Amino acid sequence: MRPRYRAVITGAGGGIGAAIARQLAPLSDSLILVGRRAAPLQLLRAELKVPVQLVCGDLAEPGTLAAVEAAARQSGGLNLLVNNAGVSEFHSFETQSPEAIRSMVDTNLLAPMLLTRQLLPLLRQAPSAQVVNVGSIFGLLGFPGFAAYGASKSGLKGFSQALRRELSDTAVEVRHFAPRATSTGINSAAVNAMNDELNTAQDSPEAVAAAFVAFLGGDAWQKTLGGKESFFVLLNKLVPALPDGAIRKQLQVIRKHLPR
Repeated sequence: MRPRYRAVITGAGGGIGAAIARQLAPLSDSLILVGRRAAPLQLLRAELKVPVQLVCGDLAEPGTLAAVEAAARQSGGLNLLVNNAGVSEFHSFETQSPEAIRSMVDTNLLAPMLLTRQLLPLLRQAPSAQVVNVGSIFGLLGFPGFAAYGASKSGLKGFSQALRRELSDTAVEVRHFAPRATSTGINSAAVNAMNDELNTAQDSPEAVAAAFVAFLGGDAWQKTLGGKESFFVLLNKLVPALPDGAIRKQLQVIRKHLPR
């Protein structure tokens, strides 16, 4: 029987995070929604028929981490942490600003690590608990224009695997969930135009959230969405020269859409 969740969801103000919150709500006793903007979180809370607390702030700040922990304690603990918050910038690495690079590393890698560390004592108190880090296909398959983003998401996958092994003799399971291209506001107009020209398959946030909830109830420690994408990830591990060649053939199209 599937357990009832007491969950923290970061990046819940829109896109995949909001879709996950909507699909998790009927399976949950309480939700803590975390994001940088209050208005979309408040609108989402009004939809959900479950007790919801909101935490607004930057997860790289100690005060925000403490506020999430306080909300979890007020809810009677938690058994699910969904590290979903993320930022991206499609840009040539050579001309990408240091500020943008730092922002992606801070939000996509450092913040999930710090929040997981903050909440581990509470997660350990549950009979069983999960930490699910939401990565990206670009963390598993390097792609031009996303060097910094892919590095941050690749680091998140490495963190997930190492912590999973570190906690393997506890009741806390650490897992990794990697969507492929998804139709959300994280994509710039340039990314959308490139995806259209390359005929890149995209999922809706609702489809990703449905796959996420199914993943929660399964046994696999990681999941990559998309059959073609999963095959390319496997090739990238076994015969990386093949994806090298395939992506190189796309460089002209990719560069055409890179911001100048």
